[in-house]
Amino acid sequence: MSVRILALVGSLRAGSHNRQLAEAAVKHAPEGVEVVLYEGLAEVPFYNEDIDVEGTVPAAAGALRAAAGQADSLLLFSPEYNGTIPAVLKNAIDWLSRPYGAGALSGKPVAVVGTAFGQYGGVWAQDEARKAVGIAGATVVEDAKLSIPGSVTRFAATHPADDNEVVEGLTKVIEQLSQAAPAAA
Repeated sequence: MSVRILALVGSLRAGSHNRQLAEAAVKHAPEGVEVVLYEGLAEVPFYNEDIDVEGTVPAAAGALRAAAGQADSLLLFSPEYNGTIPAVLKNAIDWLSRPYGAGALSGKPVAVVGTAFGQYGGVWAQDEARKAVGIAGATVVEDAKLSIPGSVTRFAATHPADDNEVVEGLTKVIEQLSQAAPAAA
């Protein structure tokens, strides 16, 4: 039985380095692990309790919840926007945290990685994402971290999937996350 990891990318830009990092995770997932890149975050409306009503939940939010529910764990890819987590990723966490105490994140192992142009690779945003997802009910795999600085220059001519150091770090995170997944127990 394989471990299924749902990858959520906090950048909607087609050429995003964080999206490329997620593509590298899909490509280099170790045997027995399937990383699935979620494609629908742009369609999920901003969280609003008035529209989060059983039977009338927006289809895009319902699809996100279903995908997270089918996953053994989640891997979040967070760029850093103005020193913090991108709204699209925070919005996904908000939808997945509901209903309170029984959301799709409840008890699921989650790791956060990413790349950013700055010298620290987006660690502030990644720390904020870990905080938010932990409060939302997930089990944050604290040791599973990867922050890659200088994304604009580092990945100008090389896709993250072709960067041996990146692949090694990403593979380690995926292995840590898959070992924390209930299916691996």
